[in-house]
Amino acid sequence: MRRLSLNQRTTASWSVPEAVDGCVRAGVEAIGLWREPVAEHGLRRTAKLVRDAGLRVSSLCRGGFLTAPGALGDNRRAIDEAAALGTDCLVMVVGGLPPGSKDLAGARTAVADAIAELAPCAGERGVRLALEPMHPVYCADRGVLSTLEQALDLAERFPVSQVGVVVDTFHLWWDPQVWQQIARAGARIASYQVSDWITPLPADVLLGRGMMGDGHIDFAAFTAAVNAAGYTGDIEVEIFNADVWNTPPDQVLTTVKDRYRRLIHTPRESNAQTP
Repeated sequence: MRRLSLNQRTTASWSVPEAVDGCVRAGVEAIGLWREPVAEHGLRRTAKLVRDAGLRVSSLCRGGFLTAPGALGDNRRAIDEAAALGTDCLVMVVGGLPPGSKDLAGARTAVADAIAELAPCAGERGVRLALEPMHPVYCADRGVLSTLEQALDLAERFPVSQVGVVVDTFHLWWDPQVWQQIARAGARIASYQVSDWITPLPADVLLGRGMMGDGHIDFAAFTAAVNAAGYTGDIEVEIFNADVWNTPPDQVLTTVKDRYRRLIHTPRESNAQTP
């Protein structure tokens, strides 16, 4: 369980104190926090609560939406929040097309320009901007970076201490180049997030992340690949799913631990070979 982290959205009904307490009871050593519930509880109170509980903050979600008005100011605040919480990983959902726009190339240029503005600020605060490539189904409204290759092409313009990438199984499992790109990422991997791709997808595809083992993803292969690339950080379970959210959170966490043991923390983890 040393590397297991509970992303707060997996147990969405829990407040920050409830999620921290749930992790402690379950023996989970790390938590991925979201800005909105942190703001509700209070940034300084949250930082103290997590610190006093002995937990690591594996990431803060989320910065990004860089194609929207006012994005730079909001992301500078997000960087400060990540630093205050003691995490070096700010997950960046970079944003989709501006309303009414069909200029995909222009949106990607706007994202790159915004990262260039924010990266030095993040580095000064000891925070990395973790670019999250998202499944192409989210390209229009959430993330114009659709592959790990695209995310790395952008990240590599900046020092590794300033900009990294997220390896998220849900978003990347389909990509025939994913193993080569994970190997290429190496020290750029700032976060490894897991959830399953289930079928049929719900009407709201945002809620299509399944519990590991309920879908189609080979988690042992992903874990082997990120380990072989040199990643030794937390493995964060992030699930958006109405059925999971409607299940008692302690029960969800028990299932998360069981699936982590059986599917993700495998013998291949200690002797990883890229698939």
